[in-house]
Amino acid sequence: MNKIEPGIGINRRYLHDEVADRMRELIHVGELEPKARVNESELTERFGISRTPLREAIKILATEGLLELLPNRGARVASISQSEIEEMIEVIAGLEATACDLACRTITDDEIAAIEQKHAGMVAAWKERDEAVYFRLNREIHEAIMNASRNSTLQGIYAGLSGRTQRSRYLAHQTDEQWARAVEEHEGMIPLLQARDGERLAKLMREHIRAKKPVIAATYGEPAAGAAEVA
Repeated sequence: MNKIEPGIGINRRYLHDEVADRMRELIHVGELEPKARVNESELTERFGISRTPLREAIKILATEGLLELLPNRGARVASISQSEIEEMIEVIAGLEATACDLACRTITDDEIAAIEQKHAGMVAAWKERDEAVYFRLNREIHEAIMNASRNSTLQGIYAGLSGRTQRSRYLAHQTDEQWARAVEEHEGMIPLLQARDGERLAKLMREHIRAKKPVIAATYGEPAAGAAEVA
């Protein structure tokens, strides 16, 4: 009998899953914008693949709500209606508030120090008006608190929902006043984390995320279903 060497696993990951990951990232960073048509020829050339894995990836992202399939016209990046924004942001606010409460019971000093470092970099980026760095660090802070909750069920639900709103949430245009308020709210999170005050941190986080509703709606929202679509 042939001996099976230890440490050699089977790679069960399919090409279309990898393509889906790359397309998901393009949507999240804003290279593929809401309502933009998916250019299959351009993407197959860019990824060095055939149309088959690309179309399988498109189906995956459509089931996640990131893409919309158009009858006989390919696909486009999904937009979000006003009502969907209201619903999703409210749920995300609840999930992150819960994460804050749980994280304050389990977060380590090293994890808090890492968040403080990201926060300092985020504030510096705000002062320099560097939106790309600011939004990246902002997102990483929220994700770090979520990870510190040590709750895989919560993290899974959050990951599945936040994918659709990630770009609009972190890249939506803000007025100077809205931006300053967001930074001030983040400033308030640090001492609450240090004090492990889960109740107050959860309350602040919920208010912080709810405040994004008008910002996102103004930038990316569409009228509710039934309104005329602008081609």
